[in-house]
Amino acid sequence: MVEINSPRENRVEIKKLKNGLPIILAPLHDTQAVTVLVLAKVGSRYESAKVSGISHFIEHLLFKGSKKRKTSLAISRVLDSVGANYNAFTSKDMTGYYIKVGKKNLKLALDVLSDMVLAPLFDKKEMEKERGVIIEEINMYEDNPLMGIEGYFEEEVFKGHPLSRKISGEKEDIKRMSREDITGYFKKHYLQGKLLLGLSGNFDNDAIHTVEQFFGSQKLKNKEVSFKKFDLKQTSKRFKFVTKDTQQIQTMLGFPAFGQNHPLYYPTALLATILGGNMSSRLFTEVREKRGLCYFVRASFEVYEDIGTFTVQAGLDPERLLLAFKTIKAELEKIKAQGVTASELNKAKEFIKGKLILNLEDSADLISWLTHQQLMFGKIETLEEKIKKIEAVTLEQVLKAAKEIINWQKFNLAFIGPEKHKKDILKIFN
Repeated sequence: MVEINSPRENRVEIKKLKNGLPIILAPLHDTQAVTVLVLAKVGSRYESAKVSGISHFIEHLLFKGSKKRKTSLAISRVLDSVGANYNAFTSKDMTGYYIKVGKKNLKLALDVLSDMVLAPLFDKKEMEKERGVIIEEINMYEDNPLMGIEGYFEEEVFKGHPLSRKISGEKEDIKRMSREDITGYFKKHYLQGKLLLGLSGNFDNDAIHTVEQFFGSQKLKNKEVSFKKFDLKQTSKRFKFVTKDTQQIQTMLGFPAFGQNHPLYYPTALLATILGGNMSSRLFTEVREKRGLCYFVRASFEVYEDIGTFTVQAGLDPERLLLAFKTIKAELEKIKAQGVTASELNKAKEFIKGKLILNLEDSADLISWLTHQQLMFGKIETLEEKIKKIEAVTLEQVLKAAKEIINWQKFNLAFIGPEKHKKDILKIFN
């Protein structure tokens, strides 16, 4: 039993159904809503090149008809009839499906979600239609530089590894994927792979029995499937230039960083916050407020199990591009050489703690936070434990993280914009 918040009635429990499916129960009695979430420990990094994009394809297809509800319209109608919020997502290391409803409709949410996740039809006609939908989704990312820049960046930083491929796959991958590919992959990673169920919100003590009714009858192996770990071999700078006639330059630059279990995880998160995590950060102040060189700029620390990225992303004015890049580079070199101040570190700690506390007030955010930890780490850290780790970070640890990450021989840059700027950018970073 894990106590996430102080009230005793809000204790989190981890149980198993009769078929071995683990479930996290996270009550929140100050809400009238409940959220049911299913996570599958599979994403694009589990895919071979032959079936690139298949995890995302399956995510779409689970909404297209199931054993009880044969069409996508049948699924959406029953959920819309109670005002449910429902959606799904695919990342590089997991896929998730959730339904959020008023507490009186919990049984309906469990019925629909179990039907979708455990008994999809994979109808051939629906599959053919959905190919076109996914191809249009790919087109949307390709036509929108702000949405597409991260994919180009990760192509470089993870070059030669499944992490380098787009979650959506390429258009040709989607066109050639067969129903046999889909059903075989689904069986391996869902019915025989690692699933986790989460329930959060206002539910009573009998909820576990209701969950058992809908999720407990299906035979599941619940066995973790291995993936190819990332072996960092980069020894020189990498650049990805995508030529497009745009009014604004979209760029993402940065370095490989640490995975989720690394001892410098929390120092790196604080480093990213201080550098560009909010409107009082160094980059926002220097690049936008003082010089007016952009509208959007931020620093981020994104992590997978075994590797992460430390990045700066910005939408820049082409006419003042060089000054913007010089300013960003100078801020990276400054924070690597000098670290951060005690005042900056304390403010960043309070910022991250505040965001954590606010996020855990909503049933959907809470169960996402809990299930992610359990799926990826096999354990849950309470809010209090996380806060203690944040509080314990020192100035020396933040400086150590900066020195280890900001290594110009492992620098990567993705750029979407006019061809004419390429030479000047290479001069700045070479």
